[in-house]
Amino acid sequence: MICTTIQNRTLEEIMNLLESSEPRIQMAEIRLDRCPLSIEEIEYLFSSSDTPLVATCRVVDDGKGTWEEAEEKLTAAVEAGAAFLDLEIEAPKEIGKRLRRACTEYGTTMIRSSHFFAGTPSDDVLRNTVEKCRKFGGEIVKIAAMAKSGEDVARVLALYSSVASTNSAAETQRPVELVAFSMGEIGKVSRLDCLKLGSPFTYAALNENEAAAPGQWCYSEMLTAVYGDRKPLHCNSPLNMPASKSFAQRAIIAAALAEGESRLGGYSPCGDNEAAIAVAKALGAKVRIESEGCSLQVGALRQAQRPTDPVASMVGELCRTTGSATGSTLIIEGIGSSANIPEKINVGESGLLTRLMIPLAAALGNGNQIEIDGIGTLPTRPLKGASEIMAGFGTVLRPLNPAPEVHVPLTVQGPLLPGKTSISGKGGSQLISGLLMALPLLPEDSTLHIHDPKSIPYMFITADVLRRFGIKIGSEMEGGEDFLETQDWSLCTGITFKIKGGQKYSPAAFDIEGDWSAAANFLVAGALFGDVKLTGLDTTSLQADISIMDILMEAGASLSQIDDGPQDGITNDGSSRNEATDAASNKTSDNEDAPEANAPQGHRGLITAQKAPLRAFDTDLNNCPDLFPIVSILAAFCHGRCNIQGFKRLASKESDRGTAILNMLTQMGVSASASGDTLTIDGESVESRLLNGLLLKGGEYTSSHDHRMAMALTVASWCADTPILIDDISCVAKSFPAFLDTYAKLKR
Repeated sequence: MICTTIQNRTLEEIMNLLESSEPRIQMAEIRLDRCPLSIEEIEYLFSSSDTPLVATCRVVDDGKGTWEEAEEKLTAAVEAGAAFLDLEIEAPKEIGKRLRRACTEYGTTMIRSSHFFAGTPSDDVLRNTVEKCRKFGGEIVKIAAMAKSGEDVARVLALYSSVASTNSAAETQRPVELVAFSMGEIGKVSRLDCLKLGSPFTYAALNENEAAAPGQWCYSEMLTAVYGDRKPLHCNSPLNMPASKSFAQRAIIAAALAEGESRLGGYSPCGDNEAAIAVAKALGAKVRIESEGCSLQVGALRQAQRPTDPVASMVGELCRTTGSATGSTLIIEGIGSSANIPEKINVGESGLLTRLMIPLAAALGNGNQIEIDGIGTLPTRPLKGASEIMAGFGTVLRPLNPAPEVHVPLTVQGPLLPGKTSISGKGGSQLISGLLMALPLLPEDSTLHIHDPKSIPYMFITADVLRRFGIKIGSEMEGGEDFLETQDWSLCTGITFKIKGGQKYSPAAFDIEGDWSAAANFLVAGALFGDVKLTGLDTTSLQADISIMDILMEAGASLSQIDDGPQDGITNDGSSRNEATDAASNKTSDNEDAPEANAPQGHRGLITAQKAPLRAFDTDLNNCPDLFPIVSILAAFCHGRCNIQGFKRLASKESDRGTAILNMLTQMGVSASASGDTLTIDGESVESRLLNGLLLKGGEYTSSHDHRMAMALTVASWCADTPILIDDISCVAKSFPAFLDTYAKLKR
């Protein structure tokens, strides 16, 4: 990263620089001691810019101003949203303590800095200064010393190895980051070399006439030295995300089971959604799409016509007929209790649809054998634990092709029996979601206890969709003291669902929210390689993959969101739109006070991700395994070691996704290994890779016919030494047929 120093500018001039300068400013240091800004203007500046900003107010630099004045300005910047605060180590201790508390409260990264303008001190003084800055709150330590010889430069740059050793020894502390370079013409090259050695950013002047310190490069010169002819990703207008297939598939099946007309707005086609429509039609529902004044009937699912691309053919015709169909309305005339399960159901390539239909086939099949088949990679993916779980409800699953684990094609033979049952959630949430959809149709009540739950958010997506169709399900989460205190779903040890029998699905009308799984690829691309703006996403979503926002923030990304305000179903005081989220506070809900079924959900608005200095992170993806491919790419560009839990969840996705990720990273030249449930990745910043010859290795890659892998490879290609050629990119049609067209709007 390159941090451009801005000084001697008015508020209007600063805003124009941040918003309109070419080349775009990546990151800026605002010299509050030199810019004539009032407190109100400081608050406006730091609250309104998406560019990562460093608030700096020097006192010892030239003797102007007082520490009290500096504290007032810096506090205003922090409270308004400054990404970084730079405080000299010479600041009075009490002021340092107060600003450190403010940084902690408002999420600002604290830089403690020391400048040696007279010359470079001894090695001991340099190391002791680093330690002092660390001790007094420096998450980033900045050391700048005037160089009078090449030896001076070498001693300053040697601090990087010293800090690396200290970080390795301090296992219980967050590693400190170092920005150390030499000033003066002799030290000029160190401002570039520091990026090679792991500095999160370096400093540059707006132009050659505005250097804030001796030897400072101008921004355009530094850009060329670091990035060469690579242009940042940028979109002139926001990108609209497709409908969440997690919501869409559940809603389509629920609408088929409701008697009457349901309207699902914001629909966009993809392989899995079209498979759900085909199943709805097989149940007897009538389906049509309204888009820009036209209406068309949606045909049944066709069998795969291209062996290497089982979903593209069935989605392609719909996309050619309706355009992208993003924002279209799906109208489903359901058949209610007269649902007629056919003898054979094709679920496309959708693992979710498979697991939804197994319990529903048992509940509605009148004891008949119902065959469930699929296409593409689905017949090779085992349904681990499905036979044992369904046997607990009196249902028998028989694979048509004998194998150690049941998989499609298979037959389902009911009945599905109500009652009290405890099952393991280690195998995931999809079959549990199917049970939640089927058990309300039985004549008697059921209680379903899930121990060791995984992918918890998806269970509550199911509950949320069912609520909209008039189905009542109570829920209560369990956990230890840590869970009760933090409400962290990863600490949940059990969930009990209480399901009333004899219920009927009612028609519903609502908008399907945008897909956070798809959005994750664009947010990571913006955070790594430029900037991106997205629309169509619900910022209060239950989708598990909204966790990408937390992961990016933990990594230090620059994120902002502007809500359009509460949609129907959200109160103005910000209270929850549905009872599904009550479970997170350990409450039992039976949906007696649920909003009307036709209430759209959540907050919609503009979400921005912009390049920022990134650091290593640890995260747990057990509840959101679909994020693994793109989070692995993110980790490859975060300086340090990242540990990602949930690796064992990946074996039965569209590919053996864990093996596919390791093979991909190894081929790219990224250091990665898996041990137990943890994937460990040693990352390097984009700038370090560019300057040290550590670009990802290009060439021919396999997506393993996995849409998530194909998207992650596309994002990674920006920082490859030669083009990344993907053997099967058409597999993105499974979830996002317009992915390549949308990604192409990020101009380089």
